[in-house]
Amino acid sequence: MKTTHTLARRRVALGFVTALATIVLAHPTWTTWRAGLVVALAGEAVRLWAAGHLEKSREVTRSGPYRWTRHPLYAGSTIIAIGIVIASRSAIVAALALVYMAATLTAAIRTEEAFLRVAFGDTYDRYRASRAQPMMRPFSIARAMRNREYRAAAGLLAGFALLALKLAASL
Repeated sequence: MKTTHTLARRRVALGFVTALATIVLAHPTWTTWRAGLVVALAGEAVRLWAAGHLEKSREVTRSGPYRWTRHPLYAGSTIIAIGIVIASRSAIVAALALVYMAATLTAAIRTEEAFLRVAFGDTYDRYRASRAQPMMRPFSIARAMRNREYRAAAGLLAGFALLALKLAASL
């Protein structure tokens, strides 16, 4: 359990290391860059939608994408990772992304679910078993900002800008 908590806590720092390795190891073309960007933006849209519904540590959120999946932020992050792999055009980056995502997201999910089970008990258990009543809460950009989703969006744009710079420098 200690390794799980450590991976969950350090996933952002490990993400920066993985991103740096991706920039170094990537072999993008403008075609793969554009295709990857489209996929990654779709992933960010999922994350933004989820962040606009989430009330972290206050409730078991059951609106927006949380009506259909317990971890839409991580689903969006996975789609972003797929976009980055497409853009990078590198089997090594694909393997690195797979290891990073599998290890850190699994750890984060286990840690968060343990917290939710302790904090919300039967309410979370019903939600997890798909027996909880959905909530009808509208999306809120203010809520997404409180959840600091702008950080993920900025990281995504910075990463693709660096890949574009690498491409431009290779011409």
